Amino acid sequence: MGYFSDTNQSLALEIIGRYPRPKSAVIPLLHLAQEQEGWVTREAMLQIADLTGVTPAEVLGTGSFYEMFKFHPVGRYMVNVCTNISCQLLGGEELLDHVESTLGAGAGDTTEDGMFTVEDVECVAACTEGPCFTVNYRYFHRATPGVFDEVVADLREGRSPIQRGAAGDSGDMPEHGRLGRVRQEIPAGRRAGVVPPEQAGEQPVWLSSTAEVDTSG
Repeated sequence: MGYFSDTNQSLALEIIGRYPRPKSAVIPLLHLAQEQEGWVTREAMLQIADLTGVTPAEVLGTGSFYEMFKFHPVGRYMVNVCTNISCQLLGGEELLDHVESTLGAGAGDTTEDGMFTVEDVECVAACTEGPCFTVNYRYFHRATPGVFDEVVADLREGRSPIQRGAAGDSGDMPEHGRLGRVRQEIPAGRRAGVVPPEQAGEQPVWLSSTAEVDTSG
């Protein structure tokens, strides 16, 4: 029996159909696998390998390059606290200490109830807004221990802390594994480049223009 649910199996095949070579779909399928379970299981990697014509080692090698893919069970909410230089100077280390003591879990650990996983992370590209922490990759800028406590209280009570103003987002806080809110769909008639390059018999549209180009410098 495969890893993907019936719905996700159909979606996986649709995703593969967007690309000229099946192996180009490895990363989107890793996202789909993590969305289903919250992390990428061995069974998921085996099925992705089978669907895309690569080895399980290639699936692992590709996915392990990216921090957002987890290959072990994690909590419903991934709490990443930046302690790189900008955030560190503005209290990032102290914020991490507060997070660890509040949740009772050190960096790299998951709370006993399975709700939160804590990570001490490198720069999250919010250097002017430090200290910063993210929950399932949704940002909370210029954070204080009080802000973190409010976020945790919201999540424990089933409320979305995004309503408090998580930067750059709106709506409910998804559980770990789901990054996007809108599922990309490309109708079959709108797809481009869905054959291997060596089988293409026509120039790409962007090369077929008859407009003259001034190359005189």
